Amino acid sequence: MILQARGLVRSYGATPALRGVTLGLAEGEILAVTGPSGCGKSTLIHCLAGILRPDAGEVLYLGQRVDTLSEAARSKLRRGAFGVLFQFGQLVAELTAAENVALPLMLAGTGRREARTAALSWLERLGVAELADQRPGEVSGGQQQRVALARALVTEPRVLFADEPTGALDTLAGEQVLGHLVRLAREQGTTVVLVTHEPRIAGYADRELTLRDGVIDATGMGLTDKAVGA
Repeated sequence: MILQARGLVRSYGATPALRGVTLGLAEGEILAVTGPSGCGKSTLIHCLAGILRPDAGEVLYLGQRVDTLSEAARSKLRRGAFGVLFQFGQLVAELTAAENVALPLMLAGTGRREARTAALSWLERLGVAELADQRPGEVSGGQQQRVALARALVTEPRVLFADEPTGALDTLAGEQVLGHLVRLAREQGTTVVLVTHEPRIAGYADRELTLRDGVIDATGMGLTDKAVGA
């Protein structure tokens, strides 16, 4: 297993979001996490990515605890081994597309010229090379999300966390982004945790895990048995 969660519990005040979630992902697997709004999907992915610490339980990456790491160590993990793609991209408005994509590499110590070369290569792979010198406000939502995907993948992460990556896009743009995400993940052997409430998006995954009220719904476990569920 490349990534595991054991007995994750997380609450916001008196409101429980996760109530003992256990799961495991095989290397290269694409897992869809589905369920209704408010069921704990985003909280789960944020705990797995080290953005949030669970109140109880463990998150392990290659057998090493993530949840006990310092904030600085968890941030470093997200700049290298982990990539994160959010629903609205969260690009830096003042930076061009190429600068946005190069940013994670530069934060990790890569030189400006080398980082820009890598950024341009990824923008080309995602079919938006012509946007390199444009800012987010100058391009469409679907184009912004492809730039955000390039930024999430430019460090060639072992695990990609995608939280409702097509939720703000129309059907065509969403299909294009998901097509690129799955193709590139397969090419690189990247493990993907994909949060969605849309069945057609979950259909891109190898396996589906359904959350309801902060627990795994054992009746909705299924696309394949490639990896270990709860």
